[in-house]
Amino acid sequence: MRFQDTLQRRWHEHGTLVCVGLDPEPTRFPSHLRDTPDAVFDFCSAIVDATADLVCAFKPQIAHFAALRAEDALERLIAHIHAKHPGVPVILDAKRGDIGSTAQHYATEAFERYRADAVTLNPYLGRDSIQPFLERADKGVILLCRTSNPGGADFQALDCGGTPLYLRVAETVARDWNANGNCALVTGATWPEELGKVRAVVGEMPLLVPGIGAQGGDVEAVLKHGCTADGNGLLISSSRAILYAGRGEDFAAAARAAASELRDTINRCGRG
Repeated sequence: MRFQDTLQRRWHEHGTLVCVGLDPEPTRFPSHLRDTPDAVFDFCSAIVDATADLVCAFKPQIAHFAALRAEDALERLIAHIHAKHPGVPVILDAKRGDIGSTAQHYATEAFERYRADAVTLNPYLGRDSIQPFLERADKGVILLCRTSNPGGADFQALDCGGTPLYLRVAETVARDWNANGNCALVTGATWPEELGKVRAVVGEMPLLVPGIGAQGGDVEAVLKHGCTADGNGLLISSSRAILYAGRGEDFAAAARAAASELRDTINRCGRG
């Protein structure tokens, strides 16, 4: 099934816009897992199993695994999600962006090695750097647009003939790159009014929204500016606030409670 179709099903049939980021930091694991041989997989798979019915997607961050030499754990984790929780899409948060054969290898890495359903990409090198991903109509292509970090404005807010660069990116992706209907954009919760400007430009296109939780993004403002007319259209991402909600042996139950609270807050604040 296409990434976009799977996402729509999670929104409509499961009533959730929550995307849980999987960013393992072993120093924050509960003590009973911290020094075990397969701690990264055991921690992340427990979080997945505890929250799968509450989410529209999972988003493992590749650098967190690679820095730990845990790429094998990442492969097994994505395989675990597909096997145990079919219908929950996996976004590989990799922010790749290169040209030629390198771009093709990055696409192979994301979709064949890791079997992700979507991948985050940097559009700075232009259309040819994204083309190998765009050609995979069944996969999601999620492009950086207006990121949640303060330094994002260094370039993203630059004036381009009366329009900031991030809106030029949104316009170009919506108009020229989305022929297969598989594009989405990253737009930070920390800039809700700019999120609304992106929504006005791209119509129904999905928006991945980091910055809720540890970064201080406001759920109500995100929903006001970012939802589509049917109350969907968003993947509201939270990582640390869910992953590390608990530090004891009940860490997975604590993560579930945090994910449930976020889902309920989103729904209570006016979704749909």
